[in-house]
Amino acid sequence: MRVYSVTDIGRKRSSNQDFIYASEQPVGNLPNLMIVADGMGGHNGGDTASRCTVESMIEYLGQAQDKRPIPLLSEAIHYANEQVIEKAASDRSLEGMGTTVVAASIVDGYLYVANVGDSRLYLIDQEIAQITRDHSLVEEMVRMGELQRKDARSHPDKNVITRAVGVKSPVRIDFFDVKLEEGDFILLCSDGLTNMVEDAEILQIVKKYHSPKEAACHLVNEANKNGGKDNISVVLAEVDR
Repeated sequence: MRVYSVTDIGRKRSSNQDFIYASEQPVGNLPNLMIVADGMGGHNGGDTASRCTVESMIEYLGQAQDKRPIPLLSEAIHYANEQVIEKAASDRSLEGMGTTVVAASIVDGYLYVANVGDSRLYLIDQEIAQITRDHSLVEEMVRMGELQRKDARSHPDKNVITRAVGVKSPVRIDFFDVKLEEGDFILLCSDGLTNMVEDAEILQIVKKYHSPKEAACHLVNEANKNGGKDNISVVLAEVDR
């Protein structure tokens, strides 16, 4: 696996509330780990929540005894959720903070994924497929037939999420597993990318460049070129050929 991670403040925000992590080396019993968290809750709250979530997950995974990837990711997110809740309760300036999180690990040719909120994971080969499902108001409206998929992108409530880490206990998490093929790309990203760059453009950029680093940097540049209205985070991995 080759992996590259990058986060950018964008063109409109005064701070970066995203926090990311990517390791090709083992983290506890996971052989590798990728995480994107997109914080919410004001200048201090958002970046505190996302950083606390990622660091708490790494802390938990470093000492966990289980070897099964989905239970490991699940327990790590539950642990992080409690840490964020406790931190918010101890500081009134952090009240109401929370964060999305999408995390993944490749184990024996399979990709294992956990997500809360609307940060996404895509699998890219000759096509692009969104593996995670957004926990957002507009996504619920689409599922209920109240909103067309093509109209969701521009809906005024696009950024209202229905699940987040640090809001309540227990946190509800979705899980996915996908069989990988040689040469597949795995993209984890915050909505600062997907609100600015269409899926078809993401696919085109990833297939055009020969390395995760080149492709990831061009994705960030494209999001900024299209307005850069939010923080932009990208973790891009290529499965060994």
